[in-house]
Amino acid sequence: MLFHTTVYFFLFLPIVFFLYFLLCKIKPSYTHYLLIISGLIFYAYWNIYLTPIIIVSIITNYLFAKKILNSSEVYKKKYLFFAITFNIFYLGFFKYSDFAIDNFNIIFNTSYNHLNIPFPLALSFVTFQTIAFLIDVYDDVLDHLNFKKFSLFIIFFPQLIAGPIVKYNNMAPQFEDKKNKELRIDNISIGAMVFLIGVIKKTFVADYISVVVDQGFTSDSLTFFESWLTSIGFTFQIYFDFSGYIDMATGSALMLNIRLPQNFNSPFLAFNVINFWQRWHMTLTSFLTNCFYNPWLKSLKKITFTKSMIITFVVFLFAGLWHGPSWLFVIFGGMHGFALIFNQSMKRFSNFNINKIFSIFLTFNYVNLAFVFFRAENLEAAFNIISTMFFLNGIETKVYFEISRMSISAFFLAFIICFALKNTNYYLAKFRN
Repeated sequence: MLFHTTVYFFLFLPIVFFLYFLLCKIKPSYTHYLLIISGLIFYAYWNIYLTPIIIVSIITNYLFAKKILNSSEVYKKKYLFFAITFNIFYLGFFKYSDFAIDNFNIIFNTSYNHLNIPFPLALSFVTFQTIAFLIDVYDDVLDHLNFKKFSLFIIFFPQLIAGPIVKYNNMAPQFEDKKNKELRIDNISIGAMVFLIGVIKKTFVADYISVVVDQGFTSDSLTFFESWLTSIGFTFQIYFDFSGYIDMATGSALMLNIRLPQNFNSPFLAFNVINFWQRWHMTLTSFLTNCFYNPWLKSLKKITFTKSMIITFVVFLFAGLWHGPSWLFVIFGGMHGFALIFNQSMKRFSNFNINKIFSIFLTFNYVNLAFVFFRAENLEAAFNIISTMFFLNGIETKVYFEISRMSISAFFLAFIICFALKNTNYYLAKFRN
C-alpha cells in the first residue's frame, strides 16, 4: 500500500485513526496490537505471500536481542556478530542473489540461472533499523524490551517502507506516553497539512518531472539541453519523490501523535558533499556513522587521517550497494565517498575558500552527476548522458522532448522550493510554535 493512493488516505488511514483513538478511550493497552495488525495489513497489501519474511525477521531478531541482553560480556559480542551476520545475509539472499549469480557467471565463465526471488518490500530499511537496534541492545542503552513493543517498533506503518530509520528509545516511549493517547486537534491539522505537502511533492512535482526524465534515460541521442534536463530532472524527481514520501509518513504518524525524526533539510543548499550528507537522508547518515564508521574506527589500534578516509570510502561503497543490486549504485556511492575525502582533505590541509553561492552550485552539480549513475540502466547510458552534458557528443542544443505545461510547471516549482523556500520541517516547527 502506498501513501498517495486513495485506498490509503480514504480507507486505511481513517479506519486506523478512528479505531486507535476509540481504543485509547476504552482500552489503551490494546492500541499496540491495533498498530501492529495495521502494520501487517499495510505490508501485506503489497504482497501477502511475502509477509512471513518480515515476521520471521521480527521474531528472529527479538530472540537475538534477548540473548544479547541476558548473556555475559564474552557471549554478548558473539551473539551480536551472529545477529548482524544473519540480517546482512537475510537481506542479501532476497535482494542480491541474482546480482551475485551474474558476477559469478562473469568471473568464472559459467551460466547459472537467476533464482528470481521476489524482493520483500521495505526489507532494506528494516534491516538497517534492526541492526541499529541490536547494537543499542549490546551497548545497554535500551530503557526496556518486550516482544510487543519491538514488533510495533519494526512494523509501525508510517515509517515501514521508506523510513526514516528510527531508534527504539525514541519510538517506544511515544507509544507508551499517556498524552499521546489523547485526540489532539493541533497534531491532526498539522499532520494532515504535512501529508498534503508530501502528496503534492510526489504526485505533482516528482511524477510530472519523471515524464521528462524517462524520455531522457531511454533515448540514445540526446541534445545538450535534453541531457541537462534529464539529469537535473532526475535529481529533482528523486528528492521530491523521497522527501514527499517522508512528509506523508511524518504527517500520518503525527495524526496519531507520534513524531518521526527529520530526514531532509534543504539538501540542495549544501555547500559541500559533507554538508549534503548532513542534510540528505539524515537518518541513514546517522546510521552509517554510528553503526559502521565509528565502530570500525574505534577498532583500530592507531587512528590516522588516511585510515579514517579509507573507512569513509568503503562505507559509502557499501551504502551505494545498499540502494540496489547494481555496480552503478556502487559507483554512485564511490563518487560520494571520493567527494567526502576531497572535502575532508581540503579542510585539513588547505585554507582555500570559495564563495558560498558558488560552492552550493558546484556541490549541486556534482551530486547531479552522481545521480546519473543512480538512475541509468547501464554504464553506456550514464556516459552517454554525461558526455552530452559536456559537449563531447557534439553541440546540438535543440530540445525534441515532448514536454507538457504541467512538466514545465513542476520544474519551475522544484527550483523555487529547493533554492528559495524553507523546507517542510521549518514550517512544521513554525506551526507548532
